[in-house]
Amino acid sequence: MEITNVRVHKIDKEGSRLRGYATVTIDNCFVVSNIRIIEGENRLFCAMPSRKVNDEKFEDIVHPTNSETREMFESKILEEYNNPTNVEKTQEEE
Repeated sequence: MEITNVRVHKIDKEGSRLRGYATVTIDNCFVVSNIRIIEGENRLFCAMPSRKVNDEKFEDIVHPTNSETREMFESKILEEYNNPTNVEKTQEEE
């Protein structure tokens, strides 16, 4: 499996830990959208797309099945997020 494209949309919303969204293309034939980039206690991390299944619980729609794949996704996404040529940014209203 190869990640063939990563697009990042940065978000600047005061008071929010959400830093952006990523879309990842795998093998030029499968796309995963709405991967959140979140500011954690010590570092940025990625959260897979999820849906609310009841009033208290969220469930991933898609997710890596092993830590190696999760690390591959996260490193490629954060590499693109930190790429200085990535200037796509939105300042959201509260």
